[in-house]
Amino acid sequence: MTGNIQLLTDTLARAKAEGRSALIAYLPAGFPTVDGGIQAINAVFEGGADVVEVGLPHSDPVLDGPVIQTADDIALRGGVKIADVMRTVRETYEATGKPVLVMTYWNPIDRYGVERFTAELAEAGGAGCILPDLPVQESALWREHADKHGLATVFVVAPSSKDERLAQITAAGSGFVYAASLMGVTGTRESVGAQAQNLVGRTRATGTGLPVCVGLGVSNQAQAAEVAGFADGVIVGSAFVKRMLDAPDHAAGLEAVRELAEELAKGVRGQA
Repeated sequence: MTGNIQLLTDTLARAKAEGRSALIAYLPAGFPTVDGGIQAINAVFEGGADVVEVGLPHSDPVLDGPVIQTADDIALRGGVKIADVMRTVRETYEATGKPVLVMTYWNPIDRYGVERFTAELAEAGGAGCILPDLPVQESALWREHADKHGLATVFVVAPSSKDERLAQITAAGSGFVYAASLMGVTGTRESVGAQAQNLVGRTRATGTGLPVCVGLGVSNQAQAAEVAGFADGVIVGSAFVKRMLDAPDHAAGLEAVRELAEELAKGVRGQA
């Protein structure tokens, strides 16, 4: 079976044709449980997310702040495995028909086996992978197998990335470019800042045809509207995870993430 990179491409293109940014949400697999995580992702899609990134919980999540670290710890203590991540992708894709990616550090894929991981992700209906710690110059093996299985390879760029580096990354990537709005870890912020807009401009200046989507720090409707003014996609993770963590019970958590997706969906449509 071929993966769903085309579905991802078409979804982002459709948002652009509608004159808006896409809403891309993140939630870890296995949080608070495998079944509960699948329900949460479906709720986010119901609320208006265009794309969801399923996090593969990792014991050393260097890009992730305390909120996502807490969720990862809950998932790992619950015994989440890569098979559960694949199940999460499969069931959410089958339920919604929308693009589902996996966000993961490189070590779990390396240990699992690149061919096995890409084949299983494609078979599950996945659209691709976001790989925040895989250097582009070391990514040939991954990209070979991702291309073979119809999966996007999404690299992360940061404000510190030099123009030459940006050009290398955009040339090697597919699906979209993940622009980290600031230096640091994931988490909600009072302001997303001008750094993100500058990075989007510099990334587009490489001549890439890939959409440039901004993550790290967006947590509310007004911030989503701000970022939507200059980015092709708005990526929100910690705010969704925090809603789940703060909820008094699972049902309330599902309603909370659905409501947040509804608010953010208005934001990416320019409704501050």
